[in-house]
Amino acid sequence: MLSEDIAIELWEQVRDKLRQEAGETVFENWLGLISLSSYASGNIVIAVHSKFHKDWIEPRYGNRIRSLWHGLSKEVSSVNLIVDERLSGRVTKKSEDATSSILKLSSPLDPRYTFDKFVIGPSNNFVAAAAQRIAESEDIAFNPVVIYGGVGLGKTHLMHAIAWKIRETNPNRKVVYLSAEKFMYQFVRALRQQETMVFKEQFRSADVLMVDDVQFIAGKNSTQEEFFHTFNALVDQNKQIIVSSDRSPADLEGIEERLRSRLGWGIVGEIHQTTYELRLGILQSKVDDIKNCIVPKNIIEFLAHKITSNVRELEGALKRLVAHSQLVGRPVSLDSAHDVLHDLLRANNRRVTIEEIQKKVAEHFNIRLSDMSSPRRARAVARPRQIAMYLSKQLTSRSLPEIGRTFGGRDHTTVMHAVSRIEALKVEDNIMADDLELLKRNLES
Repeated sequence: MLSEDIAIELWEQVRDKLRQEAGETVFENWLGLISLSSYASGNIVIAVHSKFHKDWIEPRYGNRIRSLWHGLSKEVSSVNLIVDERLSGRVTKKSEDATSSILKLSSPLDPRYTFDKFVIGPSNNFVAAAAQRIAESEDIAFNPVVIYGGVGLGKTHLMHAIAWKIRETNPNRKVVYLSAEKFMYQFVRALRQQETMVFKEQFRSADVLMVDDVQFIAGKNSTQEEFFHTFNALVDQNKQIIVSSDRSPADLEGIEERLRSRLGWGIVGEIHQTTYELRLGILQSKVDDIKNCIVPKNIIEFLAHKITSNVRELEGALKRLVAHSQLVGRPVSLDSAHDVLHDLLRANNRRVTIEEIQKKVAEHFNIRLSDMSSPRRARAVARPRQIAMYLSKQLTSRSLPEIGRTFGGRDHTTVMHAVSRIEALKVEDNIMADDLELLKRNLES
């Protein structure tokens, strides 16, 4: 049977190990707040101060906590987490005010998404530098900050990294991080329960408000209205606002003009599509953390070359390869990569680039490829260029500003005009519709 002295000594060893493995920031914000409640007959009970706290810790560290206890003593028969709200009284008043606000409003932060795990390259270096500057400074140099880019390019990673860094450097700053969808849910819930004043006070007491995927509130007028007023109130108090989106503020459809204007006030940074070198660096950083599996250099290069869509798919491909190798006991090789990732490789092979579109359209209309980016406005050149812009919007995931840049640095409004013009012409002109269909088939084959 465990004595009190031994139980306390083992608990301190468990805490020390958790601090080493999870890192100082995660430990101070989450794991350091748990407490040894009882240890009778080898049944270890660990208390947390809220259901929210328990729901965050259990899926991430529950099994690890149990493993550490069982590894330290054979007398430990079970390890369970319970909620004991009395523990909240142990937190100092200043920390309690900040923490309670975060726990009520914030979504959990992923411990993997920190600045030291974010691989920087030409496609994201500006946004990464701006994010780090904002996170490390108490001065509000840019407000708001908008981070935008396609799916799986690292927007959410940077948002989490900013929040972790702020909490690390200044724990007293109240950081509220959540998705736009959760913001809407909280607002609708407050309306139904007639608690809108509580809702307003909670959000407007934040020192840093971070909203992920702000495009979600497009077309949701009541939520936009509340977000607009929250935005203004925080700016007036010199509080920081950081949002992410899949498009630039200028390209957000279904967002009121006044809110689009506000979002463009500060700094707007785009995360571009990854380069081969960046994908290589991302994979190498992941491979360095893998244990009990060797991933050869030629496999890293193969994945970086073949999986070009986004970072999420790239990392997913590596995980699948490693998991397959560990489960079946087969070394990671090009053969196994082709077998395990055949669906991903096939999907990526079908993806069309803007450069391919420009080349096909130029050949089809018998114009020079350079005309795609030239300032020439002759109809014989301008119409094929508009068709190429239209197909780029239809067949790629690139944003309007990105498309414009590949057509001689043209503005996104030029691309919007081209898309709407071709949309109209294909209805009126059968020859135009046939040309578009033929080009699409050739590009997707």
